[in-house]
Amino acid sequence: MNIKAPRGTVDILPKDAQKWQYVEDKIKGICDKFHYEEIRTPLFEHTEVFSRGVGDSTDIVQKEMYTFEDRGGRSLTLRPEGTAAVTRAFVQNKLYGEANQPVKLFYFMQMFRYERPQAGRMRQLNQFGVEVLGSADPAVDAEVIDLAMTVYQSLGLTSLKLVINSLGDVESRKSHRDALVKHFTPHKEELCKDCQSRLEQNPMRILDCKVDRDHSAMKTAPSILDYLNEESSTYFEKVKNYLDLMGISYEVDPNLVRGLDYYNHTAFEIMSEAEGFGAITTLAGGGRYNGLVEQLGGPATPGIGFGMGIERLLMALDAESVEIPVEDDLDCFIVSVGEATKSEVVRITHDLRQHGIQVDQDYQGRKIKAQFKAADRYKAKYVLVLGEEELEKQVINVKEMATGEQVEAPLDQLINLMKEKLLGGK
Repeated sequence: MNIKAPRGTVDILPKDAQKWQYVEDKIKGICDKFHYEEIRTPLFEHTEVFSRGVGDSTDIVQKEMYTFEDRGGRSLTLRPEGTAAVTRAFVQNKLYGEANQPVKLFYFMQMFRYERPQAGRMRQLNQFGVEVLGSADPAVDAEVIDLAMTVYQSLGLTSLKLVINSLGDVESRKSHRDALVKHFTPHKEELCKDCQSRLEQNPMRILDCKVDRDHSAMKTAPSILDYLNEESSTYFEKVKNYLDLMGISYEVDPNLVRGLDYYNHTAFEIMSEAEGFGAITTLAGGGRYNGLVEQLGGPATPGIGFGMGIERLLMALDAESVEIPVEDDLDCFIVSVGEATKSEVVRITHDLRQHGIQVDQDYQGRKIKAQFKAADRYKAKYVLVLGEEELEKQVINVKEMATGEQVEAPLDQLINLMKEKLLGGK
């Protein structure tokens, strides 16, 4: 019987999980400095959360969602992205009524998208993201971008490119939409089937098409920047000014539209320019989504956020040869000699752990030589040897593996001794 993980999923084994833990801990520390708090939402939501929030015309809703009907006949969907889920939680739990505004949230979530698996793009993927709900201040847009850039830079990435654009407000987008429809309609039959549908539903997303990106009409398509009204233009200029003040370099790309319907005003992507990273260079993407809270039943509340794939972050670290510090050694390994010592070793192991010391023992009934080999494989700093003779004398041998130095310690003083050696007496 050949049972494997489903296509588009991977097992994160212990040797890799330590790298994930390091990255996640680093990110959590940055979020704390930026004063963001963690939120956790269910793995699945009512399908309407995503069809209304993300948009019926998006690839996610039309092609990529894992949707099923439960025994009560309700349509449920495995979470394909984080913003709509967090917004639903924001509305349901009335976080808009909290005294402290805006509400600044971060999350680590598993997402599920039915798409062709490739390097850094899985059907079950892991994302870190942030959402700020309750402020229309362009300084918040800059802060969110700053947080994302800080994550990458603090982990050691240097080959980064930040691309930004403005999608404008409702008025600006309507003017741009009309111009796009007029521009692409004569070429409708030359476009892919998806873009023919987008021309009716959301023509801006034609600019994001991977199939038609080399079509001649793409090169002459109307730019959203030419259709920004005064308010949208001023907003975008403030965002850019704040990024300049922070010393954050960026490029303006008028064709950056993002793939979800809820975006407006600021949109951005962070890309890797590392050699050999791969064809898909985007590491993170996000933007402002004023209006989404209302779509999900809440009061008028502006919002902005981003999502970054952890798998792609780890790929970027590999591409730039950034070493993640992983501690794979062990504080203590206890070698027991003779059946009579087993009970005492179990007690000692428990007591040491209760005092904050990392320790393991042999559970295979191996000979003393094999136990020492196991201690070497675990890179144990100290090996504690307890034989029947030592047990009778109520002592234990403590060997420091780096120096070979060995001392005999009374059992009732072992905890204090190891705390002194490993924890500085704490």
